[in-house]
Amino acid sequence: MPKMKTHRAGAKRYKVTASGKILRRKAGRKHLLQHKSPARKNRLAGMTEVFEGNLDKIKAELPYLKYSR
Repeated sequence: MPKMKTHRAGAKRYKVTASGKILRRKAGRKHLLQHKSPARKNRLAGMTEVFEGNLDKIKAELPYLKYSR
């Protein structure tokens, strides 16, 4: 049986923590920043946990999730 392939775009977007949680970047921090307040830009910084409803789709993209740390 051949190996399963990892969805490369998904592998670049998500990070897996040591406890197995999947993290993502927050949307809205790439461009059009001049009209956003500094407080809003600070809130958009950092990583956040992926919503539970999307976990099945992400896990299908990343078959070797357990070993991708």
